[in-house]
Parts: sequence; structure tokens; C-alpha cells
Amino acid sequence: MSKGTDTRSAILDDAANIASINGLNGLTIGTLAAHTGMSKSGLFRHFGSKEELQVATLRAGVDRFTETVVRPALKAPRGVARVRALFEHWLEWGTNQGFAGGCIFIPASFELDDQPGAARDYLVTTQRDWLDLLATTARRAVEVGDFRPDLDAAQFAHEFNTILLGFNQAHRLMRDPNAANRALYQFERLIKDAAHAPQPA
Repeated sequence: MSKGTDTRSAILDDAANIASINGLNGLTIGTLAAHTGMSKSGLFRHFGSKEELQVATLRAGVDRFTETVVRPALKAPRGVARVRALFEHWLEWGTNQGFAGGCIFIPASFELDDQPGAARDYLVTTQRDWLDLLATTARRAVEVGDFRPDLDAAQFAHEFNTILLGFNQAHRLMRDPNAANRALYQFERLIKDAAHAPQPA
């Protein structure tokens, strides 16, 4: 890896930490310069605009997420073991392995939902990829017999993700010491429903 690549990677790590606390809109060439001690002109050589900086920061977040959540989880056997691994690694991501302010994608989704542009487009793509991964993992669990054949994988992915969003609010905003336990309880109910057809009312 070249010195320039190392420098850019270190800058983006700082940028992601800032964005996780102050939001993407609070991340500018000026604030990053003040935080890193670099000159604005030096940063402009790496990022020509605020939007370019935002997209690059989100990409850095995706790279870390892939390394700390997705790749380790994919080492688990196909089926419910892999589903559980994705959930457990995400909880670690949201608690200890994300950035200084936690998961960078959740606050970004609130900031960018009504702001058209490259940053929003990139974030939407990454979140769709995440839901697709969850749905595909659920389908593999059906194929190996861990989940029931009539499972709606897209609905499963939606509910899986909803648990994580709820955990993030309870853990980071509410400072609920039981946030992880509540999330795990919900997750076990989701797994049980996916494995067995719900009983008629």
C-alpha cells in the first residue's frame, strides 16, 4: 500500500468517526482539517467537494462493516448458524466495533432521506445490498432445512433489520443497559417463527 493510500485511509477513518458523532452534514473539509491537522488545500487534493468527501466516508464505513461483520459471518455454515453470526457480529458492530459514534449508516439514513444526491444514492445502494444479503442468507437457511419452506425471506430481512434499528436507538440514545438482551429476545422470536409455521389464532 502506498503512502498516499495510507494517508487517505487514515483521513477517512477520522472522517467516519466525525460523521458518526456529528453526522455527515457536520463533516466538511474545514472540520476535517481542524481534526486531522492537515491543511484544507491538502484535503482538497484527496476530496474535491463536500459531497465527494461524504461518499468516500460512507465507502470507508462499508469497507469496515464488510471486514468486521459480513466476512466473519460468512465463515459460519449456511443456515441458521450464519443468520445468527450476522446478528451477533452486527451487535458487536453497533456496540464496540463501529466508529466513535456507533453505526455510521443509521444517522446517515435520517440525514439523507430527503436530500437527493450522490451520497444518498450510495447509501440507498448499500442498505439494499444489506437487506439482500439478509434475505439470501434466510433463503439458504430454507434450503438446508433450518427454516420453513414458505418463509418470506424479504419480510424476514426487514424484521431482522428492524431489530437492529431498535437496538441502536435503545443502546445509543436511551442508554438502556438491557438493549442487547431485548434485541436478542426479539431475534430468538424471529428465528422461532422462521423455523416453524405460526400457529393459527
